[in-house]
Amino acid sequence: MILVWGLLIVVGVVFIVWGAETFAEHLGAAAVRLQVSSFALALLLAGAEPEELATAVAASLRDAPAIAFGDVVGANIAICLVALGVGAWIAPLPFSKRVMRYALFGLPIGVIATGFVWDGEISRLEGLFLIGLYVLYVAVIWWVERKPPALGETGKLEEASEELATEQAKGIQRRVGKELLLVFAGFASMIVGSILLVEAVRQISQVEATQTKLALTLVGFATAFELVILAWSTARRGATEAAVAGVVGSFAYNVTMTLGAAAIARPLKIVDASLLHFPLIAMLGSLALVIVLASFKGFLNKTAGVILLAAYPLFLITLLIA
Repeated sequence: MILVWGLLIVVGVVFIVWGAETFAEHLGAAAVRLQVSSFALALLLAGAEPEELATAVAASLRDAPAIAFGDVVGANIAICLVALGVGAWIAPLPFSKRVMRYALFGLPIGVIATGFVWDGEISRLEGLFLIGLYVLYVAVIWWVERKPPALGETGKLEEASEELATEQAKGIQRRVGKELLLVFAGFASMIVGSILLVEAVRQISQVEATQTKLALTLVGFATAFELVILAWSTARRGATEAAVAGVVGSFAYNVTMTLGAAAIARPLKIVDASLLHFPLIAMLGSLALVIVLASFKGFLNKTAGVILLAAYPLFLITLLIA
C-alpha cells in the first residue's frame, strides 16, 4: 500500500504543478480583461505560490496541521537553497537593489511568522494578521518603488495589458471566457492534486512527527519544484531581475498568505511544537545565507550556488537524524 500511496503522491504533484502554472499563466490576462484593480491584481499575483497555498489549506481542512506547517517551511527552504542554488550554478543570478530589498523585507516577515509558529499553533485571528502582513508587504514595496512589485507573476500583468491595448486598437473583441476557463481548470487541478498529496501522506503515517518530516522534505520540495524549474530555465535563458525577484518574493508569500489561509480554513495546532523549531531556524537561515552570498558581488555566482545546494542535504540529514 505504501507503493500505491507513493504513486498517488507523484500524481498529486503533477496535478499541482500543472494547475499552478495554468492558474498563474491565465489569471493575469483574465483579470486585466475583467478590469480588476491593479492593487488587487498585485495582491493576487505578487509572489503567488498557489500550489503551496492549496496544499496547506487542504492539509488544514483534513486536520493535518503538521503537513500544513511542514509544507510552508520545507518549501521556503527548498526555494532558497535548491531553486536559487540550481539557478546560480547554471548562470549568475542578478541581485539588484530591488531584489535585495524584497529579500531584506522578507526576512523580518519570516521572523514574525516564526514567532507565531514557534508554539505550534496559529489561530484564525493570527491567520488574519499574517494575511494583513502580506498586504502591508506589497503596499510598502509599491509605495517605495512607485509601481507594482516585480514579484511572482506580476510581470504577466504588463504583458496582458499591452496585449489588450493592441487588440482594442485593432478593433478585436476577444472574449475572456477562454482565460477564465483555464483559470478554473488550473484551480481545480491544484485542488485535486493537493487532496491526493495530503491524503497520501496521511495514509503513509498517522504519527505527527513522521508527517512533519515528510511534509518538510517530500511535500515541501514537491510544491517548490515549479520554482526550481523556473530558476533553472530562466538561468539558461539569461536570468532577469523579475525572475529572481519572483523566487525571493515567494518566501514572504508562503509565511503570510499560505499560513494565514490555512489557519483561517481551520486553526493550526500540533502537539509537539519542538518538531518545528530547527526547521524554522533553518528557514530563516536559508534566506539569510542567500542575502549574505548575494551581497558580496550583487549577484549569486556558481560558488554561491554550490554552497546553497550543499546546504540542502545538510538540512535533510540533520532533520532526519534529529
